[in-house]
Amino acid sequence: MALKKKKSPVALKMHVKTGDTVQVISGNDKGKVGEVVRTFPRLSKVIVKGVNIKTKHVKPKGEGESGSIETYEFPIHSSNVMLYSEKQKVASRVCYTFTEDGRKVRKLIKTGEIID
Repeated sequence: MALKKKKSPVALKMHVKTGDTVQVISGNDKGKVGEVVRTFPRLSKVIVKGVNIKTKHVKPKGEGESGSIETYEFPIHSSNVMLYSEKQKVASRVCYTFTEDGRKVRKLIKTGEIID
């Protein structure tokens, strides 16, 4: 009996991109502000710098080598972050508008600040 491989979920449209400044709105790191380092659209998750840090104990690989404790930033769901305005120090939802030259851009609802 052959096992069927599961198809990966379809990549979803996310409101955040790599390089955006976001604030965590739920979970253990609620209130922390950081930059999005990497996005995973298929999982709808993001890695935020300095948020959701886990430690891993690493065994020594070779002889004479010592073990270590390494820290990693783990992904969190994109619904748990909001875009953050550096100027006004406030988190806001995002809407999509068009500029005068017809380009589609993201805009913060609370401040009216254009992100792209």
